[in-house]
Amino acid sequence: MSSRFLDACRRRPTDVRPVWFMRQAGRYMKQYRDLRAKNTILELCKKPELAAQVTLQPVEVLDVDAAIIFADLLLPVEPMGLKLEFRAGEGPHIDNPVRTSNDIDSLSISNTDDLGYVGESIQLVTRALAGRVPVIGFVGCPFTLASYMIEGGPSRNFIETKKLMYGDETLWRRLMGKLVDVLGQFAVMQVASGARTIQVFDSWVGALGPDDYVRYVAQYSRALIERIRATGVPVIHFGTGTGGFFKELHAAGGDVLGIDWRINIDQAWSEISYRSAIQGNLDPAVLFAPLPELRTRIHDLLRRTGSRPGHIFNLGHGILPETPVENVKAAVEIVREFRL
Repeated sequence: MSSRFLDACRRRPTDVRPVWFMRQAGRYMKQYRDLRAKNTILELCKKPELAAQVTLQPVEVLDVDAAIIFADLLLPVEPMGLKLEFRAGEGPHIDNPVRTSNDIDSLSISNTDDLGYVGESIQLVTRALAGRVPVIGFVGCPFTLASYMIEGGPSRNFIETKKLMYGDETLWRRLMGKLVDVLGQFAVMQVASGARTIQVFDSWVGALGPDDYVRYVAQYSRALIERIRATGVPVIHFGTGTGGFFKELHAAGGDVLGIDWRINIDQAWSEISYRSAIQGNLDPAVLFAPLPELRTRIHDLLRRTGSRPGHIFNLGHGILPETPVENVKAAVEIVREFRL
């Protein structure tokens, strides 16, 4: 497959910067809201025809350079034995969080075939795109999944996670090892189904300091990334709030490093001596700005990355729900038209 997105992942020259958006399939689009009004998030994920439809919407509307499969980071917790639901206004909730040695012992690592519906969704999308653009699969990183499983949902301070991490390192390492096994199998299945890249999301890793990241987390992210890279596809390693330990994040692996908007992209790329491609990192709120300001901000970001191959334009996190679709379309056009 000829693809400027895949070329950029490998740090090969491209005609223009490839562009896609995290959460490009989602609530800011009327087509998605119409489907969501009739289905829960889990139903959308578990019905391959609907998941494929949602995945394809932004490719048609925005003309982006990659499709990212519509799924949820937390899907793997169900075959592990946890009860997942999405509560209105609250987000994901796990009814039986993991807190004890018995809880961790009882987690299954052998039921990842239960996630086959994600593979079916990828197959449908791949067939529909017929080589037009590649499909990105994704998994959460072990720390982010562990924190959800321990806290029972999103958290501000991650007290329960850190209590377990600091209080029983052996238990913590058992949990992280199980997560590497499950997430590795899940990612490999996505590649077998047609995903040409896998993005690993460490959405909550910014809750850690550099030393804790290195001691408790980095080796498990590295193990997961290496399992995925063994399939031959590039891996995008995305973390939020990682400006304080970006070199350490890079050391944990990835063909592409995804960064949030809290760090200058040229500084981040220089910090890792350009040894990986880089993805990002427009503040998602900039998509609400008037078009002249949006153009100025995008041009500034593109100038910062210069003519060096290996930059993929994206946001520093996902598209926000109220974002005007016209501004997202305009962002794609601004990136495509840009010349140094």
